[in-house]
Amino acid sequence: MTTYPGTLAELREHPRTWLVTGAAGFIGSNLTQALLDLGQHVVGLDDLSTGHLRNLAQAVGDHPDRAARFRFVEGSIVDEAACRDACRGVDYVLHHAALCSVSASIADPASVHAVNEGGFVQVMEVARAAGVRRVVYASTSAVYGDRSGGALNEDVIGRPLSPYGLGKRNNEQYACLYRRVYGLESVGLRYFNVFGPRQDPAGAYAAVVPSWTQRLIDGDPCETHGDGLTTRDFCHVDNVVQANLLAATAPLPASSGRVYNVGCGANTTLNDLFDVLRRSVARHVPAAAASRAVHGPFRPGDVRRSQAALSLIRMHLGYRPDVSVSEGLANTVDWYFQQNTGTLSAVG
Repeated sequence: MTTYPGTLAELREHPRTWLVTGAAGFIGSNLTQALLDLGQHVVGLDDLSTGHLRNLAQAVGDHPDRAARFRFVEGSIVDEAACRDACRGVDYVLHHAALCSVSASIADPASVHAVNEGGFVQVMEVARAAGVRRVVYASTSAVYGDRSGGALNEDVIGRPLSPYGLGKRNNEQYACLYRRVYGLESVGLRYFNVFGPRQDPAGAYAAVVPSWTQRLIDGDPCETHGDGLTTRDFCHVDNVVQANLLAATAPLPASSGRVYNVGCGANTTLNDLFDVLRRSVARHVPAAAASRAVHGPFRPGDVRRSQAALSLIRMHLGYRPDVSVSEGLANTVDWYFQQNTGTLSAVG
């Protein structure tokens, strides 16, 4: 059975070259930092449309050795030349470049389709031509659509509720096809609600954890879509890093194009999330303890219940989420306050 400590030890002993698409984004920069910490060589590809160079600066740091093992290619995943340049000499691809918002896909489905699906095929084509060992790509719990009832296992999909979820499901099908037709190995990771350092609190489609943390700091109201009893499986980004490294290097089962859930396997209501964040922020801003959530209408495309079944990824890859929801939320809020300005507005 593969273990995460064993995987880390093996990577330190035998460094590889990795391409991280979306490297300047939230998850991508955390992956880049983890790989550089392990002595790996990393190529980062990003068009900086939603990512930030400051994320890469933090991920790479100021040590010359780390900088020497990192190469940045500024470009889009829909640009064949940029993708080919980034994929030169790469062993593994961790594909995380995308437009990542259910709401944005409902507002502008054509743009999201062009990047998320067209860009995915471009990355797979370039990876195939470059002879990479394996592509690990970000999928999403949104592929489950309107399926409900208990923890969601990988084998049963509901009807799509958004262009974003449908597009990610189509990418999973493309990955299976590339394995069958071209022999390109791939693993899809269906992320549930990922949070952690460098997640951007700005913008109309900001994720709930950084958005609410910023509002609690500023003394602004936190709007909850619906009654607050909607549940999510919140997962700290360190667990996502673990899933990616295991998915890239572990022996694969015989079935082609395997896809796995990545979460904590926990059920957290939005009301409970608000309470934990309020307590965490109040340790730094005491006035936040008096904050209250404001309940608004339900949001189109949202699902009522979402929780990951983790039996498959545990069995096949040896995944064990090390960071709990409560620990991750407290650490994430602390991280934001450790930034130079002491506020969220300077990071992302």
